Amino acid sequence: MTKLIIILLSAVFINNYVLSRFLGICPFLGVSKKLGSATGMSLAVIFVMLMATAVTYPLQIFLLDPNGLGYLQTIVFILVIAALVQLVEIILKRYVPSLHKSLGVYLPLITTNCAVLGVTILNIDEGYTFAEAMINSLGSGLGFFLAMVMFSGVRSTMEGTNVPKSFQGLPITLIAAAITSLSFLGFGGVIENLFA
Repeated sequence: MTKLIIILLSAVFINNYVLSRFLGICPFLGVSKKLGSATGMSLAVIFVMLMATAVTYPLQIFLLDPNGLGYLQTIVFILVIAALVQLVEIILKRYVPSLHKSLGVYLPLITTNCAVLGVTILNIDEGYTFAEAMINSLGSGLGFFLAMVMFSGVRSTMEGTNVPKSFQGLPITLIAAAITSLSFLGFGGVIENLFA
């Protein structure tokens, strides 16, 4: 149980896929302007991460590895993720059209979101059990959510500031993202020491 808590907290704070591993930067920069869009995208990413892990982990363990097809891992995982994103898009379009419209082009981009693919592959590479892989995926999704919501707040605060002309737009956004990611460096070693 302690190991699962460490995996969860590490995925959220220390090994945050956006702020520490720099995966999933496209939606992080593109959808974090408004809190509603950032929250909706994050919830969709959490769902896709969990479902992708639930499908890809057994595929790897029971189909690809026993048959010597491990080299197909990336292709199979991308196909699974693409199918799940299509499912999410259909559900949002039907039941939450306002969120579907606000996410726009970024929703299909979850298919190519390297954070989702990274979680599924790293779960296998880390040698996690199925339960550990699911907890890591949940933690990774929650870390993505935390990064998106935090950065949405940072960006909304920046809108009311007087930024020099040469830093307006993408430059100040990247500087703010770098400072936000630096704030997560303080968590390194803290989680492991809590349970030592």
